[in-house]
Amino acid sequence: MFGRGFKLSLGIFFTIFILFLYGPTLSILVLSFQGPNGGLTFPMRGFSTFWFESLFDGVGVIDIWGAFGRSIRLGLVVMVLTVVLSLMAGMAFRKRFPLSSFLFYATISSLIVPSIVISLGVALEFRIIDDAVKAIGGDMNIQWVIDDFRTTMGLFSSGLGAQLTWTLPFGLLIMFAVFNRFDPSYEEAARDLGAGPWQTFREAVLPIIAPSLIGVALFGFTLSYDELARSSQAIGGLNTLPLELRGLTTTVTDPTIYALGTLTTAVSFAAISIFLILFTLLRRRTAKAPRPESAAS
Repeated sequence: MFGRGFKLSLGIFFTIFILFLYGPTLSILVLSFQGPNGGLTFPMRGFSTFWFESLFDGVGVIDIWGAFGRSIRLGLVVMVLTVVLSLMAGMAFRKRFPLSSFLFYATISSLIVPSIVISLGVALEFRIIDDAVKAIGGDMNIQWVIDDFRTTMGLFSSGLGAQLTWTLPFGLLIMFAVFNRFDPSYEEAARDLGAGPWQTFREAVLPIIAPSLIGVALFGFTLSYDELARSSQAIGGLNTLPLELRGLTTTVTDPTIYALGTLTTAVSFAAISIFLILFTLLRRRTAKAPRPESAAS
């Protein structure tokens, strides 16, 4: 259908695209293994794990490992909430209800709104809450509010909310696609066998959609772990790892930052690998599940 020259040109184009996509990551990976005299650019000077050892010794006054732990914890919480809320919304949207279209478009619209605008909006909302708490505390003479209260902004309040505006739309779109293709005969067969609503969901629906939930979980964790713009104004006083990395780009002038980039990339690929293994195992298990006809008989 297509000539040999066209296929060759297309192959060259995608090869260049892959190099453009992964070239920077590979360059950082290579440069992070330089010797003690290494710099931020090629040519590479020696080969060692010196900069990884330097990273583990600490990077100035920045708490890298604290930020790393905060990113992991926040990513796990975002992942769980994204899976649960996306699943609940997917089940709810299987039937029409008042304002369902409005809720859908209102949720998806956060994908097209500039991230920094959402970050500023979330921060403004929590500042309004702070002012209200301080005003109420002052009027009612609540001593702990007067003496100790600073802000409601934090990692698991404003930061969590800002990141959910990014992860939830992806989870919802996945679950809508899954339930759009879901065969209701599985549920009918379970009900014919005497299963109640919860048992039908647990034993007929959940095993089938479990691989898709793994995909939602992967989106939730990785998008949270790498998120920068929506967290920049709304995270509070404690930074996540991407925010610390942004700060390091202006203060660190040696390959330590490359070592940190290599480490964080390895964590991302490790998470993706774990989710892919779980996805494959669940898909195989789902493929072996009996058809509704055989279950009903």
